[in-house]
Amino acid sequence: MKTGTPTAPSSRHVPSWLAGRMARLGRVVVEALVLEYSRDEVLRRLANPFWFQALGCVMGWIGIPRASRPACWVRSNGSGPVQWSWVCMSAGTRSPFAPHPGGTARAGERVSVDAPALVRASRLVAKVDSAAVQDGFALYLHGFVVTDDGKWTVVQQGMNPDRRQARRYHWLWERAGSFVDAPHTAIEGIPQGSIVNFTDRQAAAARAATVALANGSPEAVVVEVERAERLVLPDHHDVREKDVDLRRLLAALTVAAERGPADFPELLLTPGIGGRTLFALSLVAEVVYGAPSRFSDPARFSFAHGGKDGHHSRSASHLR
Repeated sequence: MKTGTPTAPSSRHVPSWLAGRMARLGRVVVEALVLEYSRDEVLRRLANPFWFQALGCVMGWIGIPRASRPACWVRSNGSGPVQWSWVCMSAGTRSPFAPHPGGTARAGERVSVDAPALVRASRLVAKVDSAAVQDGFALYLHGFVVTDDGKWTVVQQGMNPDRRQARRYHWLWERAGSFVDAPHTAIEGIPQGSIVNFTDRQAAAARAATVALANGSPEAVVVEVERAERLVLPDHHDVREKDVDLRRLLAALTVAAERGPADFPELLLTPGIGGRTLFALSLVAEVVYGAPSRFSDPARFSFAHGGKDGHHSRSASHLR
């Protein structure tokens, strides 16, 4: 997927005059949906990438512009049928990406639902798409929409700086389940082939193996990583320090062993456990337990509407 519209390199944000119009239009559209259908239907539609893309077209901008986030940004601080919803946005380029929990927590407190559970869901969704699904796209935008009864949807976006392409990850509360077993409603993007994907249904053994390794001896895991590196090399001939930092790996595993995560979601939420640590654990899991973690990219389709590379092509979509 290449989201956005073709823009000059110096003006890739939504102009303020357009952002205001888009926000007002988006609110009216959502109010109509709530009145005609229900608030749950609004969440389900936001989790549908085809509808979400169409909404962006109607509002005048493709994707989730960082300046206004119009396709998600339906504020709820006034009266009317959308006052039940809260939109918590977070944007940044730091890695690993993490949503700011303050807005989610405040939303939970305002509507008297389980705020810690909402914060956990927000963090876990971001961690899954930044570490458990290693597709080459770094998250930079996270939109968490929650209703006053605790139902939610998430739309977040990642960027591949080398390809200058973006992809979107769509989540819905009723589909998320354990957060790690095929939890997405859809991933919108061009498939990258075989990737490390702990959310694949075939990856249950790999998830269990990584949790077992994280609860074991950190030193033993580092030894196995050194052995595994001789068997599974990256896409360049020399093994570079950035591929697996053994000192950092040892420190992260020591913290994990002290916390003793009970399952894969808790492992993902352990401080210091990111994509590289999970990649190292996946190597050991495959060598020791025969549990593979590389599966086909779960991205299913893309929209050719032009994008951040400044090129524009005819509107199209395709299914794998």
